[in-house]
Amino acid sequence: MLTTEINNHIGFAPIIFDDSEILILGSFPSVKSRENNFYYANKRNRFWRLMASVFNCPTPETTQDKINLCKLNKISLWDVAHQSDLSGSSDIKLEKSNLKLNDIETFLQQHSNIKKILCNGALAYKILTKKFKLDLPVIKMPSTSPANVRFNADEWEKGLKEKII
Repeated sequence: MLTTEINNHIGFAPIIFDDSEILILGSFPSVKSRENNFYYANKRNRFWRLMASVFNCPTPETTQDKINLCKLNKISLWDVAHQSDLSGSSDIKLEKSNLKLNDIETFLQQHSNIKKILCNGALAYKILTKKFKLDLPVIKMPSTSPANVRFNADEWEKGLKEKII
């Protein structure tokens, strides 16, 4: 008799501060992130190098350094999906997996200082705008994944630094 292993992966709790103004939403943690139990942990992912460049600081190495960088710059992190049976890291496979979404609407009600949402990649943007009705600006950013050959750091810098009135 053949048995099929069903992976049941749980995403991370949000990184949030009382004064967070920007919410960066990914789709779901990659295999490397899940192994390291923190956001954007694949060393080839551009996210933390990008953040260091935009905010003119050293690239954070430790989890605490990454949290501190977010806190200092009023940024919160989370993913649109809370749970998935995804076996790898591919967004194509993720979209077809059994997803359970985070309650983004309640989260935003509880954290009213957030002024805009930056979606790290097309899938996070697609899921967010399809499944949730939000009163905040939602901006699709180029994925920081190493698989994204069309990455554009200038778009991220504009998205992070542009003020919302």
